[in-house]
Amino acid sequence: MGKLISGATEVDFDDRALVHLQSVIGSKLRRGESFALFWSDPAAPDDARPSLWLHPGIPLYFKFTGTATPGLNRAWIEVLATSADSADGLLLSSEPRGRDADQNHTD
Repeated sequence: MGKLISGATEVDFDDRALVHLQSVIGSKLRRGESFALFWSDPAAPDDARPSLWLHPGIPLYFKFTGTATPGLNRAWIEVLATSADSADGLLLSSEPRGRDADQNHTD
């Protein structure tokens, strides 16, 4: 379980999800874009949707717990990037499965 750390905020994510978020977030911030990140929190009430505002001027730290870097699934990157470019912001969705996603998986 890795962490995305922004100031005093620490959010736990699976290393696999975190490496995909890192890719999409890095691309957006390199372009100077601000946006919100949303994810599901099983411990939160059903109507709660935690979020974090991301801006190029806010330091971020990605802390992975595993020793190996998970490979990137291009299909998942595309889904997340499309979400990040929407007015709603980046919503962490489940990793796409199936033949096309598996062919793009680079573990």
